[in-house]
Amino acid sequence: MADKPLRSQRSYGKLDRDGFIHRSWIKGTGLPEHVFDGRPIIGICNTWSELVTCQVHLRELAEFVKRGVWEAGGVPIEFPAMSLPETQMRPTAMLFRNLLAMEVEESIRANPIDGVVLLGGCDKTTPGQLMGAASVDLPTIVLSSGPQLNGKFRGRDIGSGTDVWRFSEMVRAGEMTLAEFISAEAGMSRSNGVCDTMGTASTMSTTIEAMGLCLPMNGSLPGADSRRKALAHMTGARIVELVRQDIRLSQLLTREAFENGILMHAACGGSTNAVVHLLALAGRVGVPLDLHDFDELAREVPLLVNLMPSGKYLMEEFCYAGGVPAVMRELGSLMRREAMTASGLTIGQIAEQAQVWNREVIGTREAPIGPSSGVWVLRGNLCPDGAIIKPSAATPALLTHRGRAVVFETIEDYHARIDDPDLAVDATSILVLKGCGPKGYPGMPEVGNMALPPKLLRDGVRDMVRISDARMSGTAYGTVILHVAPEAAAGGPLALVRTGDEIALDGPDRKLDLLVDEAELARRRAAWETARRPPAYSRGWYRLYIDTVLQADRGVDLDFLVGKSSADVTRESH
Repeated sequence: MADKPLRSQRSYGKLDRDGFIHRSWIKGTGLPEHVFDGRPIIGICNTWSELVTCQVHLRELAEFVKRGVWEAGGVPIEFPAMSLPETQMRPTAMLFRNLLAMEVEESIRANPIDGVVLLGGCDKTTPGQLMGAASVDLPTIVLSSGPQLNGKFRGRDIGSGTDVWRFSEMVRAGEMTLAEFISAEAGMSRSNGVCDTMGTASTMSTTIEAMGLCLPMNGSLPGADSRRKALAHMTGARIVELVRQDIRLSQLLTREAFENGILMHAACGGSTNAVVHLLALAGRVGVPLDLHDFDELAREVPLLVNLMPSGKYLMEEFCYAGGVPAVMRELGSLMRREAMTASGLTIGQIAEQAQVWNREVIGTREAPIGPSSGVWVLRGNLCPDGAIIKPSAATPALLTHRGRAVVFETIEDYHARIDDPDLAVDATSILVLKGCGPKGYPGMPEVGNMALPPKLLRDGVRDMVRISDARMSGTAYGTVILHVAPEAAAGGPLALVRTGDEIALDGPDRKLDLLVDEAELARRRAAWETARRPPAYSRGWYRLYIDTVLQADRGVDLDFLVGKSSADVTRESH
C-alpha cells in the first residue's frame, strides 16, 4: 500500500457517529463489513444511456470493470453521469460538455472514493469526463465504449456519418432516391458502440490512448468484441494499482502526453473537434497548449491511417491492423517515448511490442497513406484569434482560393435560402455562416460543413470553401474553415462580412483575410454595435453558459472552470 492514507478512510474508517452514517447507509446496498478494512474504493463513472447506441452497453461493461476491481482487492461503486448522445441532443451536445464536466468533478470530489474509472465514449462524453476528473486529480483511467462494427449497405461497407453526408448530397443532386437513402439507415449502425469512422468519438479514444490515459487497444477494440470486456476487467484491476501507487491524473497529463495526443491525431486524420477538447483539458491541468501547437507539431506527421473520412477503411480494420500501438510504432522517434501511461509502461515500451498487420490500413512514414494530415491553423483579419481547417478532408485545389462571399446570418437563414434556384452563387463562391459559435447558437454546433446548393450539385460541384464560427462532425469532409475566433456573436470580424465581399484563403501560408478596407469595416462595426441584441436566453444553464463560455481558441470551457480545486473536502455532512 502507498504511504498516503486512502481518501475513502476519512469517511469509512471513522469509529464515530459520522463513520457510522457513512458505512451504514452504503451497507444497505449489500456490501459486507470486511470491505471497509482499508481497501481502495473505486468509483465507476458511467454515462450509460438508452438514448444512443454509443453507450447502451456500458452497464454490461461496468460489470466487467467490477470483476477486475474485486480481483485486485478494491471495492467498486458505480455512479451515473449525464449522457451526451451526439445524434440526439438539441440544440447540440457541445452545449452540455461543460455541464457534464461539472457533474463529474463534483461527484468525484464529494464522494468517498480513492480512484475512478471513466466509462463513456460518445463525442463529448470522454472530454467532459476527463475535464471534470482532471480538476479533482485522483488516480483515473478511461475505458471507452468502442466503435461499432462496420456499417453495411447493398453488399459493401458504409461509414457512420461520412456516408450520411455523401448520401445526402447524392439525394440533393438527384443521384439517389429518397427510398434508397432511407433504406441505408438499417445498416448504418449494426451494433453498440461509437461511430465506426475516425469521427470525434474514435478520435478522442485513439488520442487519449496515445496520451497514456487508458490501457493499450482501448481506442479501437469494437464495442461488440469480447476482448473489450476483457479490457474492462483489466482496467478495473489496473485502477486499484494506480490508487495503491498514488498515480494521479496530473502525473499522466504532462506536456509530453498532449504532444503525443496531437501527433496521433495527425497520423489518424482525426476530427477537428479534438482541438477544442484538448485545449480545454490542458486548461484544467495548467499545461501550456495553444492552437499553434496543433499546426506546428503535426507538420512532420504524414497521414498513416487509411480511415474515413480522410481515407477508405473503418475502425474494425484499424483494430485488426494493430490499432494505436501500431501507429505509435510507425511514428517512432516522433513520439515522446518516455511518457508514462496508466498501464505502467512507457509509450516507447508499448510501441516496441506492437505490430502492423495490414499495410493498406496503416502505412509507414516512408510510404504514408497521404501527406501531413493535422489541422492547419489560419490567421488573418477575418480570424485574429485563429481558425482551423483539416487539409486531409479538403479538395487540394481549394486550399488556395479567392472568392466572393455568400453570407448567411443565421442557420435559419441558411436553411431558408440554400435551396433557392435564384441564389446568387457559383462554384467559386465562398459560403459564410454566422451566429454558430459558442455564444451565438449557443453551444457551437456541428453545422460548419454546410450542404452545397442543389443547383451546383446538379452541375457536378462537390466541394466549395465554407467558413463559419461553428464546428463540423468528425465524420464530415470538405474544404471547411471552422472555429473562427472571435465568433460573430462576440463581435469578431466574421460579424462584419457581407455578401459580395472578397475573401482570400492561403492555406499553405496559413492566412485567411477579408479583403475590405479598414474604414469600411469600422463603419460596419459601428452599425453592428448599434443593432446588437441581448442573448435570447435569460435563465438556467443556457444563461450561465453564454455569460461565461470562452472562445474556440481557448477550448470553449467556462471561464470559472479553468484550473482545478483538488480532491479535498474539509467539512463533514452531519
